[in-house]
Amino acid sequence: MASYLLGLDAGNTVIKAVLFDTEGRQLSAHAEPGVAYYPEPGQVERSLDELWEQAGIAIRNCIENAGIDAAEIIAIGCSGHGNGLYLLDKAQQPLLAIQSLDSRAMQLVGEYAADGRADAIYDICLQKPWPSQTPTLLAWIKRFAPDTFARIGTVFLCKDYMAWRLTGNIVSDYSDMSGCGLLRMPELDYDTDLLELYGLEDCREFLPPLFASTDVIGEVTDEAAAATGLKAGTPMVGGLFDVVASATGAGTVEPGAASVIAGTWSINQVIVDTPVSDPSIFMAAAVSKDRFVEIEASATSAANLEWMAREFFGETEEKSGEAAVFELCNDLVASVELDDGLPIYHPFLYGASTNGAARAGFYGIGGWHTRAHMMHALFEGVAFGHRRHIETLRSAGVTFDQATLSGGGSRSPVWPQMFADILEVDVAVADCQETGALGAAIAAGIGLSVFDGFADGAARMSKVERRYKPDAQKQAMYRRRYALYEELCTALAPVWDKLSATPEDVAQAAE
Repeated sequence: MASYLLGLDAGNTVIKAVLFDTEGRQLSAHAEPGVAYYPEPGQVERSLDELWEQAGIAIRNCIENAGIDAAEIIAIGCSGHGNGLYLLDKAQQPLLAIQSLDSRAMQLVGEYAADGRADAIYDICLQKPWPSQTPTLLAWIKRFAPDTFARIGTVFLCKDYMAWRLTGNIVSDYSDMSGCGLLRMPELDYDTDLLELYGLEDCREFLPPLFASTDVIGEVTDEAAAATGLKAGTPMVGGLFDVVASATGAGTVEPGAASVIAGTWSINQVIVDTPVSDPSIFMAAAVSKDRFVEIEASATSAANLEWMAREFFGETEEKSGEAAVFELCNDLVASVELDDGLPIYHPFLYGASTNGAARAGFYGIGGWHTRAHMMHALFEGVAFGHRRHIETLRSAGVTFDQATLSGGGSRSPVWPQMFADILEVDVAVADCQETGALGAAIAAGIGLSVFDGFADGAARMSKVERRYKPDAQKQAMYRRRYALYEELCTALAPVWDKLSATPEDVAQAAE
């Protein structure tokens, strides 16, 4: 019998099942779109039962499309979007799922900053509180939804929910729990002082046991096998925070290597031996107990293109269907000649990492500008958002001279070159488009001793498809345009605050 590895990638918008052989060749894949719910402005939730149904469809179709016997799958790994809040009740039944695009906890973030707790929290977990962060959301539930809080039995992350549905075991791993700010760094332990700072001193019992991403944490149950088409008894490993999985799948595993992910989130990360203590960096997370990743991130990347395509393009006269609409968007961008008079775009549909009140916008539009110019501005603005994060990493002394680009943005024929020009580094695009699922599959292979470790697994499974070098002439113009982008951010900050103000804030300001 052949041996295959199944990688699951559970994101904010889509869950994917991807089947690989042990040399990294992709046999089949199936993606199921998710459904987000918006109970109130700024709140983004999903149905846990619906998520499991979507996972079952994705896994079953992936196996059927590959035309293999499910018994040939030797192990399963799962990556999932970090942060947000996934809850089971005290009877171990689905309770609530909040996605990492949620901003309901902005008030608490302000309180943590005002009373000094944010700095104290950073000193322990190397991450300051932010609105979609798991413990901050849990603190919001405790204060504003006490009935829900009283029912909580388990607090974990998206991929942990998938592992529970597949194996029946409640666990988490070091990468996800460090990435959500719930572990002391670099020791990678739960910490009483940290929980007290969040106001969660009574929540330790909700947190699951911790395992390495490559540890086998259980086997597929009979119930899960019936729902997915998997073979009961198939082993599953702890899995990975999706940004770490994507870096692994793109071959970014050694210290000094950089991974840029243009997906729903703008992820910009560099592998290090020892985490850096610098509050300007968004977060540090663990790859393993002796390897870490410095991460600058925000929900400011390719989600902007998805929004633009959905709301303003959809079915067009020129092309129809989702793939064709994105092809049209790329064609429009490619048709634009770069110059200083083009519009500027801020990619802050879901806020910015440094300002939750930030909002998206186009600036400098003239009557002579076309939708091609607008689309170019959006592509450029997303890349500028990534550059903002890269500059933060560099200022903190985290250096690199090349990067791998993955995520949906890497599939564009024009975006990777724009990233190389704007980030001013050589950019490589991985052969595999599903790097998150591939990273999870590599972890599964390590758990089954197919690979000796992440470096061996990445060397066997990850391959580069395309490489891009910066264009010196365009670099100079992009520098000027980026300076204008930043100047607009500074000028608009007071306006964004007013736009996000509640009626109570307005009333207080008027008194």
